[in-house]
Amino acid sequence: MTEHPEEHAEWGEPEASGPARGAAPITPADAADAARLVAFGLQPKLQPSRDQEYQELLRRYREDPAFARLADAVASGLGLVVLEVSPRAGMAVTAAEDSVFAVRMGDYARRTAADSTDRFLHGLAHLAVAALAFPRPEDLSDDGYIGRVSVNGVDAFVRQACRKLEERADEQGENTDPATDAPGLEAAWRIWARRSSTGATKDTRRLANSTTGIVAKAVTFLTDSGFLQRTGDDGGGTYRTTARYQLQVRDMAGTAAMAELLDLGVVAVTDGSASLVPPMDEDAGDLVADAGLPFHS
Repeated sequence: MTEHPEEHAEWGEPEASGPARGAAPITPADAADAARLVAFGLQPKLQPSRDQEYQELLRRYREDPAFARLADAVASGLGLVVLEVSPRAGMAVTAAEDSVFAVRMGDYARRTAADSTDRFLHGLAHLAVAALAFPRPEDLSDDGYIGRVSVNGVDAFVRQACRKLEERADEQGENTDPATDAPGLEAAWRIWARRSSTGATKDTRRLANSTTGIVAKAVTFLTDSGFLQRTGDDGGGTYRTTARYQLQVRDMAGTAAMAELLDLGVVAVTDGSASLVPPMDEDAGDLVADAGLPFHS
């Protein structure tokens, strides 16, 4: 069949020797299929391997450049950024800041607490989960890498980071007792360290505003969003990362806050396994209880 360049003009597609369908004019049915693929991408817990239609649309995206461009345009119009389209991750998208699908940390935290300090702690919990799940740049670049975290491990990680930050503040002679209702990055350790790790209700349930309660809220949200998968109950709950979460953390890996958290040297990574560095103060040994974190499957 003879290719006609003018058939591509409307979509700006160059001539190519790809599938004949890619050379055909875009139809309303094509637009519906592209929107359907984006809709699949907005169901992060749906695995492509379990849905034949999803698999077919992913294959079409990879093999048909015109369809891929159309799907990207649909996503862009909804304020979504396409991170990757592949059999392992499906159509992985993240919401731009101005997207109707964006989940803002303030909105997320207000579901749990109205206190501004608690909202700050929820943000810190999310940052700590990401840093623990992927402590090295090569972990983010390796598509086969699976990070593992536990609720108690994340709390212990932040508390040891608090100790490092406290030591730094003492060395630099900084004020170590600011107002807790005016949190900033420099005061992060003070706020978290002052909060009870577990607390308890009369029936021994973990308090939602304890630090492990805040971490549990974060990992539950990430699980519901298809970023983590629960693997067990040890350590307050153990989780493994998904391909979507790896892509999401790649997108945020350059943030100064995440880099500073990792630079504290709280996580030791040597031969493919990782654990929290034991605290120097022997009296603080309880901070690393249940904190062993194997990072490779």
